[in-house]
Amino acid sequence: MTPHQIDLVKSSWAKVSAMDPVTVGTLFYNRIFEMAPGTENLFRGSIAEQSKKILAMLGYIFSKLDRMDEIMDEVGKLAKRHVMYGVTEEHYAVGGDAFLWTLEKGLGEDWNEELQRAWSDCYSSLATAMINAADYKADAA
Repeated sequence: MTPHQIDLVKSSWAKVSAMDPVTVGTLFYNRIFEMAPGTENLFRGSIAEQSKKILAMLGYIFSKLDRMDEIMDEVGKLAKRHVMYGVTEEHYAVGGDAFLWTLEKGLGEDWNEELQRAWSDCYSSLATAMINAADYKADAA
């Protein structure tokens, strides 16, 4: 990610994080469930509670995008927890599509091609790091 993309992600995330986390999270999770029926069983507890947790975690991660080395250990631990919950490598594509869709809906008129590219690159970088940390290929062997 370029410094400009990082700035775009951070400034747009500030707008998203000012919204009700349950509303944002519910939009995101409902989109996942719509795109990948059967994924509901990957989540324990209420969507409201899960929404608050994911938005807090994402806020922390996005605040450190310009210092990724500081959070890679935590991103790796998060990836390993995802494996324990039953998340597969294929779920990352669904999650990314649902996340970008949620951002587009939440940001409304502020959403544009440049912002979409910045968020897409951000998600791709983080998802790749998580997939690598989860070591799915080794697990399949």
